[in-house]
Amino acid sequence: MNTLIFVIAAYLIGSISFAVVMSRLFGLSDPRTYGSKNPGATNVLRSGNKKAAIATLVGDAVKGWFAVWLALRLAPQFGVEEAGIAMVALAVFLGHLYPIFFKFIGGKGVATALGVLFGISVWLGLGTLVTWLVIAYAFRYSSLAALIAAIFAPFFYGLMNGVDALFVAVLIMSALLVWRHSKNISNLLAGKESKIGSKGTAAKPGKK
Repeated sequence: MNTLIFVIAAYLIGSISFAVVMSRLFGLSDPRTYGSKNPGATNVLRSGNKKAAIATLVGDAVKGWFAVWLALRLAPQFGVEEAGIAMVALAVFLGHLYPIFFKFIGGKGVATALGVLFGISVWLGLGTLVTWLVIAYAFRYSSLAALIAAIFAPFFYGLMNGVDALFVAVLIMSALLVWRHSKNISNLLAGKESKIGSKGTAAKPGKK
């Protein structure tokens, strides 16, 4: 029962879409109506408001980190085992992808996944973040950086901890990230993918 409570709580935390929340606070268009229509930091950046994009990035990452961090701290007290922690990691990620508060229309999960990895291990999070930064700096494609980082995340975890329940959770999360980027993969292959910092054509402030 405690494990179920942990998982439900993690899903609800993940369901807070900071792209939508911050866009409303900053008086911007709903990020689901312009650019890639993805409620995430990269699309919010297309509005031209860097502060809103940074706030979205931080919020989405922190919720992933917080859910896992809290579960790890409370697990011994409530008898939640490693498999339960793995389910919490997946639940907060799935909450971002399919948020109950926003009609189950969520983002692609890059920032939240990174937060989850930091919650599991600082070194795992740093390794994945550095991978993303290197690819993003070299090619200026957020989606490509996310795809490469997603592929490397399970590899990094396996090197550090071997194969266990959390490894499976990271592997599933990475597979979902790649799947959520299927349209971006097509755009990259066709040379139509937007680069970091490009603005969406309908990103006008004040329309919610």
